[in-house]
Amino acid sequence: MKRFIILIIACTFLTGCSRNLFNFTIVSTKDIELEKLASLKKSSEKTEGEDKASIIILFPTKKVRIDRAISNTIDAFPRCVALMNGTVYSKFWYIPYIYGKEKIVVEATPVIDPSIDQSSSHLTQYTKVFINREGNIDSIESISEEKYLDEKNKI
Repeated sequence: MKRFIILIIACTFLTGCSRNLFNFTIVSTKDIELEKLASLKKSSEKTEGEDKASIIILFPTKKVRIDRAISNTIDAFPRCVALMNGTVYSKFWYIPYIYGKEKIVVEATPVIDPSIDQSSSHLTQYTKVFINREGNIDSIESISEEKYLDEKNKI
């Protein structure tokens, strides 16, 4: 009987929860030009992103937000500007007065803008971009921190 009571108490304290918040057809946290809608492509694979926070004793380290989870999902896939046919759900677990985790997860199909240059998604921390008079990128050059600081001081 004693083992049964300990098992019940342990199960009560070590539980988690997951629930579907909503499903969506299309969503984005980025500005999308309406003229480009016809040129956008649907990806053949799904992507996932999240916003999460820890709970220490009783206090969360931050507030989890759906818009940050959507932005993280969009940013995780190169050239993605929106998400379609997706699900947003929350997950939560907590050991009372000790530690826990809370997160919002987004699973969806990325919508890709083919006009975005894929090389721009692989920029290093210090990058010099040369743009011509028409506004198109001529070249991209990775530079060192020292060269960046020299260029910055010239301005």
